[in-house]
Amino acid sequence: MSHLARTSNLALRLVTGASLGMLAFTGHAAAQANVVATIPAIHSVVSGVMGTTATPHLLVSGAASPHTYSLKPSNAQALADAQLVVWVGPQMEAFLDGELKTLAPDASVLTMLSLDDAVTHSIRVGGLWDAHDHSAHGGHDDHGDEHHGEEEHADHKGHDEHAGHDDHDHDKDDHDKHAHDDHDDHKDHAKHDEHDGHGEHGHEGDADTDAHMWLDPRNAIVLSAAVKDELARIDPDNAATYEQNHAAQVAMLEALDTEVAGSLEAVADVPFIVFHDAYQYLEARYELSSVGSITVSPEVAPGAARVRAMKERIQERNAHCVFAEPQFKPSILEAVIEGTDAKSGVLDPVGADIEPGAQMYPQLVRKLAADLTACLGS
Repeated sequence: MSHLARTSNLALRLVTGASLGMLAFTGHAAAQANVVATIPAIHSVVSGVMGTTATPHLLVSGAASPHTYSLKPSNAQALADAQLVVWVGPQMEAFLDGELKTLAPDASVLTMLSLDDAVTHSIRVGGLWDAHDHSAHGGHDDHGDEHHGEEEHADHKGHDEHAGHDDHDHDKDDHDKHAHDDHDDHKDHAKHDEHDGHGEHGHEGDADTDAHMWLDPRNAIVLSAAVKDELARIDPDNAATYEQNHAAQVAMLEALDTEVAGSLEAVADVPFIVFHDAYQYLEARYELSSVGSITVSPEVAPGAARVRAMKERIQERNAHCVFAEPQFKPSILEAVIEGTDAKSGVLDPVGADIEPGAQMYPQLVRKLAADLTACLGS
């Protein structure tokens, strides 16, 4: 072999070796946390904290309801590979209740309902309640007792068989005692003393806790802090990135909270009725005047007695709007508003038509505010 050939061969080996080394380094640098989030709003918060490090896997698309979802086999591998699963809790994603240890045996589980600083409210009884008395509160302070379920009996056949929507004794114990509006320090929001993979975040919320808690932006902030801390634990190489992304997300969420408060102020006193009781956190945060829901449980179609009760409710409270939901599309809505002056609208608590990702959550909250304002302000 000539000297030139030997030199070329050596150069080729060096280049190849350097390329392989670069590939190995790139592969190491690209190591990422495997995260599964259950619903779009949770997925959005997690996406914002993860940023460009990786994309979390979304289980329940916006077009599906977490109340009625059946886990697809295609999601089993994502759960098996997960290092972290983020969900609201068994009151919301019942399809995962009791299955996480089997489906995601090696994953840590972050339960939103367990976070100590989260604002929580009890499930309201019977689907008929009094609107919030705005004169009793100034600004947007924490509310835990402003909605009191009325013991009005319409048509509740079959409701007891649906977990999360049973009737409960609602002696409220100041559910917002841990809530606050000062978000300067989020470092201690979640406690991670034990990481056995499941239950490290304490209780999973009381059975009578309303699980639609993502509709209060303050809870999104609390979740962001918990996700940041958990990601830093399982992926310390990207801890600084998670911290920066979390800080940016908190600033965005605080601005969103202020913006939405301003946009809803003009319609806060206008009574309305929702399809099912999914909006209590939004109502309490922005002091809105919801006075009831068409159905106590979205899985159970309201009967004739319930329809009559809702018609009476519209007349008694002068409800300006009755809102349907795209996930259920109840034909019953027309029967409820027939013969009344109430208008119809649509509210979507999960964001069926919004593209998943970091911007999904602010778009969801803004759309809810816009849909409320469009109907209530007309």
